[in-house]
Amino acid sequence: MRKSVLAALGAALAAAALAVTTPAAAAAPPVDMDRMPLHIHGGAWPTSHVQGVAVDAKNGYMYWSFTQILVKTDLAGNVVGTVEGLTGHLGDLDLNPRDGRVYGSLEYKAQEAFYIAIFDVDRIDRAGMRAETDGIMTTVHLEEVVEDFTADMDGNGVFDGDTANTPDHRYGSSGIDGVAFGPTFGKKNGKANLMVAYGVYSNTERTDNDHQVVLEYDVSQWHKYERPLRQSAPHRSGPAEYDGKYFLRTGNTTYGVQNLEYDAHQGHWLMAVYEGKKPEFPNYSFFVVDGAAAPAEGEIVGQPAPERGTLLSLLPAGLHDPASGTYGWEFHGNYGIVSLDNGYFYVAEGKRVEQDGVAKQDADVYLYRWTGQAPTPFERVTTPVG
Repeated sequence: MRKSVLAALGAALAAAALAVTTPAAAAAPPVDMDRMPLHIHGGAWPTSHVQGVAVDAKNGYMYWSFTQILVKTDLAGNVVGTVEGLTGHLGDLDLNPRDGRVYGSLEYKAQEAFYIAIFDVDRIDRAGMRAETDGIMTTVHLEEVVEDFTADMDGNGVFDGDTANTPDHRYGSSGIDGVAFGPTFGKKNGKANLMVAYGVYSNTERTDNDHQVVLEYDVSQWHKYERPLRQSAPHRSGPAEYDGKYFLRTGNTTYGVQNLEYDAHQGHWLMAVYEGKKPEFPNYSFFVVDGAAAPAEGEIVGQPAPERGTLLSLLPAGLHDPASGTYGWEFHGNYGIVSLDNGYFYVAEGKRVEQDGVAKQDADVYLYRWTGQAPTPFERVTTPVG
């Protein structure tokens, strides 16, 4: 009975949230839904699973991150080109609406190097293009991520390494993953800045790892930092400062925000995560940042010493856990989610396949519409929309 009542309340709140944010849709560029298929196949690749997707609805392309390969297809799933040779972890992707390039998180944890990879996607025109040598990818280093990742939290003067159980890593940081472009938190319009979400280690013994951490960057002047990447000698060219650092208390999750997306239709930010394991939290797999709520200064709960920061607010909709005050949903958008900014989304799915004796990772995206219902806020679209 309690769950059904909470679900009904969550649905009502979600409907109200949609109603008050609908005006933001007028500012979003229209998408010709006649061109948008119900399903797109991204192919099968000898890599790790699909990490994120980005769509260029205007020009008719989909971009897929397969951890070590970037794949470009058309909307029929035909491969246009690939960028290969990456040895790090290419994560979530997003298309910068201002310059038409695709930006993605790129990690080299052993080298303590964390980048935004920037792909000149108009030049991707064949399979097998090389990330280091074909002049289609530049990178910008994020020093703030390194500072938190390598923080000596136990004061022993030694960074204890890249493991989940070490007492080091400020806020439990495991690097970066989710990326998305959108207006500054609390605003529905304005310049689209890049938001970069931390990965966070799963660790039930710590109290300082219950927040999602997001950095904001204005990338309009990033050309002065962009460098080709030499993986044998990672560069450190990047901004010394960020434009905002934000904290959202959700409870500890397993590797933090896997996919981050701004939905201009509602004016909210979507976060897909792998569920956490702490029993004092509900451990939802999907969160929505209330884009209409201005960030506020407050305590970053659970830190070794009292600390204050800029806090974000969860949208008060969906499922609700009164004990922790957490709102969220159950939906697995971890492999990729992209908003068409009109109430429709592409959501990625992946699976392991074997082709000619070779293990590969296969991926598809399917068209969904937002309903805001609890426990699952999306429904798959099964008939053409346009």
